[in-house]
Amino acid sequence: MTTLTTDISHAPARVLEWLKGMSNALAVGFEAHAHHASRRDKIEALEAKSDEELASMGLRRDDIVHHVYRDLFYV
Repeated sequence: MTTLTTDISHAPARVLEWLKGMSNALAVGFEAHAHHASRRDKIEALEAKSDEELASMGLRRDDIVHHVYRDLFYV
């Protein structure tokens, strides 16, 4: 008779370290993707501009977020 177990507490230390490293790498990757996808840096850069600078770009303060995410909206 065959028995299966999912208890990995007795796994070699190398395997456990590898699993920890992989989970950390995934967490860092997801965080980087979320930051990039949020486009917060671009919004903050535009919000830091003066009204005259925004006007020269054809933008108003109310339109900054829409401008940054314009590729996601149907116009």
